[in-house]
Amino acid sequence: MPDSSLPLLFQPLQLRELTLANRIVISPMCQHAAERGHATPWHLVHLGKFALGGAGLILTESTAVDPRGRIGTADLGLWNDSQIAPLKAVVDFVHAQGSAIGVQLAHAGRKAGSEPLWEGGAAIDPARMAADDEPWERLGPSALAAGPGWSAPRALDATDMAEVVQRFVDATVRADRAGFDVVELHFGHGYLVASFLSPNANHRDDALGGSRENRMSLALEIAQRVRAAWPAGKPLFCRLSAVDGTLDGWNLDDSVVLARELKRCGVDVIDCSSGGLTEETRALPVPRGLGFQVPFSERIRREAGVVTQAVGMIVDAQQAEAVLAAGQADLVALGREALFDPYWPHHAAAALGADPQYQRWPVRHGVWLAKRAPALARARAEAQNAPPHKETDR
Repeated sequence: MPDSSLPLLFQPLQLRELTLANRIVISPMCQHAAERGHATPWHLVHLGKFALGGAGLILTESTAVDPRGRIGTADLGLWNDSQIAPLKAVVDFVHAQGSAIGVQLAHAGRKAGSEPLWEGGAAIDPARMAADDEPWERLGPSALAAGPGWSAPRALDATDMAEVVQRFVDATVRADRAGFDVVELHFGHGYLVASFLSPNANHRDDALGGSRENRMSLALEIAQRVRAAWPAGKPLFCRLSAVDGTLDGWNLDDSVVLARELKRCGVDVIDCSSGGLTEETRALPVPRGLGFQVPFSERIRREAGVVTQAVGMIVDAQQAEAVLAAGQADLVALGREALFDPYWPHHAAAALGADPQYQRWPVRHGVWLAKRAPALARARAEAQNAPPHKETDR
């Protein structure tokens, strides 16, 4: 039973057979630190610190189901069995700290092949992609580039489509072998599935183009097949761009309809993001203020009757608690704020009165902080009451 004396942010949430210790999720954040798709010590430290920080659920960065579908050269992957063991080491560490962990499975589609943000984020030249050790190719619903500087993708045919679906299924099986608690399907940000959803990227005239129902077909087939391959007791998340960032593109009405259908396919949580269809964001009709995507989560939660996760400029404990209290989401996700403060959940617990004695912290940290607290309080009081410092003659 939930403890009503606790803030909502720190009440457990049960999703199928998984119980999250709190409602705080670490959002996927590209690190570009893998070696041929394999996790490295960077991932152990990067993801592990969020477990020490007390997050209920930690999601990996976008993890490619196909080497052709990598965002960048050093993306994580689950297209090969050899990639399971390094991720399992991360999973085991996170579990040992009492947190749950999920993997975000993705295919970058026509946005495959870009430099890391700190190197400019530009599209990689197709010739360089062709010369890479792993096969790499931009794929999409139609031969329409993602924006200036991007090459046009090859439009997928029926054989390609079946292979893409199977790649998601195979990666899901590997995710279970690695011990992940959650799979999140990345259907947002202009990547492969998002490009099928949008009429501004999908100009097909077959059963996968034209009407909204046709454009949703690939998303629903992947969700159905992944749900069948993923253990029944483990929850399935799906990230959507609730609006795709283009005029007359995929919109919030569309996302409500898709969320209902994804729920019927066995998706448990809709992770509500936005934008990213093209590299040109001038048309994005969403001012990026505090909690700017929360209204998407609220409407999808209300009208689709599905558990939602809000993300985007959620920065402090009071704001996160207010989102939950208003029924705008069931989970709140942090990205850059968690980079700024990996211990955000512990600090939020203190701010909301849920942990005045550092008991939620890892014991190897909390015992020292609790011991320091009275001495620090005395020192601060003494400093406040001390007479003003007077300079003396020398």
